[in-house]
This record gives sequence, structure tokens and C-alpha cells, in this order.
Amino acid sequence: MSCWEILGIEPTNDRNRIQQAYEQQLKFASPEEAEALRRAFQEASGDPVREPVATPERADNAREVEESLEAGATPPPAGEKPLDAEEGQIVREVVIQIKALLNDSQRSKDVGIWKAILCEPPADKPALRREIASQLEPQLRPMAEYGSLAAPVTRFLGEWFDWYSLQDVPEEPVDDRIYPEPGMAEDQPEQPPQMVNFWPAVIGWIVGLVILASIFGGMSGG
Repeated sequence: MSCWEILGIEPTNDRNRIQQAYEQQLKFASPEEAEALRRAFQEASGDPVREPVATPERADNAREVEESLEAGATPPPAGEKPLDAEEGQIVREVVIQIKALLNDSQRSKDVGIWKAILCEPPADKPALRREIASQLEPQLRPMAEYGSLAAPVTRFLGEWFDWYSLQDVPEEPVDDRIYPEPGMAEDQPEQPPQMVNFWPAVIGWIVGLVILASIFGGMSGG
């Protein structure tokens, strides 16, 4: 692996850029990786490593990163700034809201509520979204895969967090039948009985009258 690959940057003659890349990678490096970074820096710049100056701001950032990692936060991708204290608090609040939503069986079926929580700025920033996803994935993804969440919610989570296995959930079947409201049947007025076989009955009466008329006409003629 070349020194540029270890530092995570393209080849450059900009020493400040090399120094920044070195410091960024060093934040999350193990002792072995730190030694490799030192050698890569020296090879890329041709100079000894300049250790970062310990300023109060730098110390606070390092402390925030250390605390977030101890709390289970995911290290940011190479070259991306770690979440600050305010962003970390937003992530915690969103995670708490989602876990509370899961305890409400009715509201958790409404994909609009999920969108209102997860898509609300600034929680929709890519860095915050990735951190929220990493904290919720151990609980949400198995629930979605085993069908414990409504299909629209599962598809939204798959698209929002790039969980591709959840994006092809089939639509729930729609029941187009119309059901009466409770108590509606009792409120309907009683319908009069319908007249069944009306015309056959009339024809039968007419035939009967004709037969009777012919009988009585024959008797009177006799």
C-alpha cells in the first residue's frame, strides 16, 4: 500500500494537505496504524512529522470523539469531521423518539410519523443520518426483515438508510370491499317485502277466470 493510500488522499505537493490528512487519520489509528501513518507522512512530505499543537479546542474535540466512541458511536469516514456535541445530542434525541415510537403499536404503522422524526433538519444531514442508522440498525433492521414493521415503513427505512435488502418489500394488499360502519345495520329503515313472481300470479288468475267462465257458460247453455 502506498503512502497516499495510507493517508487517504491523492498525491500532492501541498504539505499542509498532507499534514491535515495525517492528523485526521491519526485520530482513530491504533498504535500499529499510527506508526504506519508516521512513515507514510514522512515519505509523502520528505520531512519529519509535525505533531499537532495541543490547543484547548483540539483537546475538546478529541475528548468528544473519545466519549462518542465509548458510547458506541461509529467512527466517521476518512476525511469527514466527527460529530460535535450538539450534533451528538440531536442523534440521541432522534434515537429516543424512534424507540418511543416502537412502543406505540398504532402510531408506529404510520410512515408519515417516521418521516417527520427522521427527515426533520438537521437530523437529515448525511453525517447525522449515518450515525442514527448505525445506532438503530441492530434493532430496526431485524424487525423490518421479519415483518414486524408495516411495509411502507420498511421501504422508507430501506431507502432512507440505504438498507437495500428492505427496499423490495411488496405492497400490502388493498381490500376494496366496503364495510358498513358499526351500528349502521340497526339504523337502516325496514324495507317492505318485495313482490316475488308477480306476473305469473296474475296470469294464473286470468286463466282461472277463463276456465270458470267457460264452465258456467256451458251450464247455462245446457
